[in-house]
Amino acid sequence: MYELIQVANNTYYVNCPAKIGIYRCEDNGVYLIDSGNDKDAGRRVRKILDTQGWTLKAILNTHSNADHIGGNKYFQQNTGCKIFAPGIEADITRHPILEPAFLFGGYPCKPLRHKFLMAQESDCADVSSPDFPEGFEVIPLRGHFFDMAGYRTPDNVVFLADCVSSAMTLEKYQVGFIYDVQAYLDTLDKIETLEAEIFVPAHADACKDIRELAEINRKKVLEIADKLICICKEPANFESILQRVFSDYGLVMNFEQYALVGSTVRSYLSWLYDSGKVTVSFEDNLMLWKTAE
Repeated sequence: MYELIQVANNTYYVNCPAKIGIYRCEDNGVYLIDSGNDKDAGRRVRKILDTQGWTLKAILNTHSNADHIGGNKYFQQNTGCKIFAPGIEADITRHPILEPAFLFGGYPCKPLRHKFLMAQESDCADVSSPDFPEGFEVIPLRGHFFDMAGYRTPDNVVFLADCVSSAMTLEKYQVGFIYDVQAYLDTLDKIETLEAEIFVPAHADACKDIRELAEINRKKVLEIADKLICICKEPANFESILQRVFSDYGLVMNFEQYALVGSTVRSYLSWLYDSGKVTVSFEDNLMLWKTAE
């Protein structure tokens, strides 16, 4: 863990729970792609940089989930580096309370205000800033989170953030977090058309061909959608639907899983409603979801 792996002339990644990309410039300055889940991750990555004689210039965050921006504050305090992120992701990076608040749908109680769902705040600019480093391509990858993006380094390595998970991860967690299901499916279609020397997803092995992994993730999304349509053959409120999802997939509910899986199931139901596959009625002050006839 935290092994430095070179994938192109100047591009590397640190093999850790959410892979951290590194691009080295001619002057031995480097750009990080994401920063890990906390200050301890930051310390371990900084040790790698120091060992190599590299100086951090900036961090390019793919999105604002805490496991991708958790090291930001450590690096910014200790190196003064700039940080960039796309769109809404930059706003959440500056105000990380927004992540657990969004997931819970209200003020997050204490069990949701921890480093796995709420990073420490850091100063962050949008990728549209004139200070954004030249030579990097920003690749919109919406769906998993609001304005998530990947980055193509100048030597043609594409970091894909969380737009795909490994088959092993999907088997373990079953319901991967998704904010916008249609946008997520569109992103899977998009990455199948991309070309690169190598692709580096945050939660799967680096590979030269991303199409097989994209299809595995697509099949899981459609499987979950079919399950929800089946559950809703009889009118059901959200809590009943969520209980069925947890039971059918053998998941164990706690505060964190309630927020993550619950938010994802709501996103699926919204997508199914917008596409006419489920309907909604209000009875006895309950909101009921039902498969469309």
